[in-house]
Amino acid sequence: MPHPLPSARGPVTAEVRVPGSKSETNRVLVLAALAEGPSLISGALVSRDSDLMVAALRQLGVAVTGSAADGWRITPPAKFSSPGTGIDCGLAGTVMRFVPPLALLADGPTHFFGDDHATHRPMSGLLDALRQLGASIDSDTLPFTIVPAPVPGAAVEVDSSATSQYISGLLMVGARLPEGLRIRHVGASVPSRPHIAMTVDMLRLHGVRVDEEDEDTWLVHPGRVTARDIIVEPDLTNAAVFLAAAAITGGEVTVAGWPSASRQPGAMFLDIVRRFGATVDGAADHVTVSASERLTGIDVDLHGASELTPVVAALGALADGTTRIRGVAHIRGHETDRLAALATQLSRLGVRATETDDGLTIEGSTTPESLVATTFETYADHRMVHAAALLALRIPGLAVTDLECVGKTMPDFEADWRAAVGA
Repeated sequence: MPHPLPSARGPVTAEVRVPGSKSETNRVLVLAALAEGPSLISGALVSRDSDLMVAALRQLGVAVTGSAADGWRITPPAKFSSPGTGIDCGLAGTVMRFVPPLALLADGPTHFFGDDHATHRPMSGLLDALRQLGASIDSDTLPFTIVPAPVPGAAVEVDSSATSQYISGLLMVGARLPEGLRIRHVGASVPSRPHIAMTVDMLRLHGVRVDEEDEDTWLVHPGRVTARDIIVEPDLTNAAVFLAAAAITGGEVTVAGWPSASRQPGAMFLDIVRRFGATVDGAADHVTVSASERLTGIDVDLHGASELTPVVAALGALADGTTRIRGVAHIRGHETDRLAALATQLSRLGVRATETDDGLTIEGSTTPESLVATTFETYADHRMVHAAALLALRIPGLAVTDLECVGKTMPDFEADWRAAVGA
């Protein structure tokens, strides 16, 4: 059943606070599970992805008490246990790429499965790396079972051109392997490198020594992972859709809690929306985006922040001129083929949108009121909801096929969005 989305009655003016970063939440949960003692995680994201990660860690014998709202107390086991039942990855890339390396430390086989579409998500690079470390694995896609080696290896070559999550998952387990782990990327350019930098920073915060020998080689030294109490940053990629609402409608939106410095790729949105023609004002604990004139299309490489592609595509569709998005060929393997999905759904609205080898070319509509209000297919992809919500502000009557999928990273999105846009 279609779910109608609100249109803007005028310029959107709001102050919002977004939940914790998905990328940080699931990294700190993994590191807490690998640590030498208990940790307290505050400000974590409450979502399906984080729930799946907590459930996966519990299956491995990690004690998780409390709640994301009040703080999770994570107590690692002496040794990870072989789950009696399989680990459900859902459609969460961080679960299906961060937890399998932990299975190297389990006392028996670990079975992994996920949603139907999860079987199409790239996994072979990571699973090949785990085989190099001695694991036996019966498939190159979900579902699969990992049988750990008695003594894991200490070096891998991995093609991480499909997703940086392969490298992050291997980095996090490296210190717990007997001889540490040397990781060398072989293949085309790694996407979303800020996520790797985030992982390295968080490892060092937990006392792990990581040497970056060159841009494609990392050496994780063996040793303890220090337990740390962590406060998770707000999710800046989720914040981008609210800030974009101000730019699209000529309004003003403030996001509270914006960090003064962050490794999150979502932080790049401020420069992107500024290039479209919006004004960005920041302070120590918040950022404000405003716009008084129509936006102008841009040419932008999103290789380092590909999760922003649907929001940037929506901005481009409602801006004057042409917007070219480059460097994101790898998002064909995200929750859905995002390039095909965006090109198809924008075209159905009447926007000229064309796939390229590594992105999209979008001819912005100077008269959004002439576009066709239709039901926007989300393909069970939370980021497609963000794109549709922005387009609906200027295209009254637009609906989505599935609103629940946005719960993957922002369960309260519908209520928060309606409050922000005055619906």
